[in-house]
Amino acid sequence: MVGNYVYSILLGMSVADVSGKAIANLEVESLRHVAPTFHGDTLYGETTVLAKTESRSKDDRGVVHVETIGYNQDGTVVCIFRRKVMVPKDSYLQARGGEQPGRPVPQPDRNWPGPQAD
Repeated sequence: MVGNYVYSILLGMSVADVSGKAIANLEVESLRHVAPTFHGDTLYGETTVLAKTESRSKDDRGVVHVETIGYNQDGTVVCIFRRKVMVPKDSYLQARGGEQPGRPVPQPDRNWPGPQAD
């Protein structure tokens, strides 16, 4: 599979836990594809926080440095990337009325009737 596709899948998998409520994605520091990925492979991803620092420009946010490792169903590491994400501190949230909105709740409409009752 094309490396950019593999990276995009792994990045997307990490959004809910790592950067879903981030203020900004600052940089992808490194990206390495270390083994091939094939059609039919199952991808898994694990993200580790490497460091966290105060923002140099604004005191209501910080920068989190993370590394995501993607591997297949055999445990073979296929992709490794590091990135930095700007995240809000408590003071940022308090100044804006509390917790930032998270993932929206799916709303039933003519295309989707909603969860089926048992």
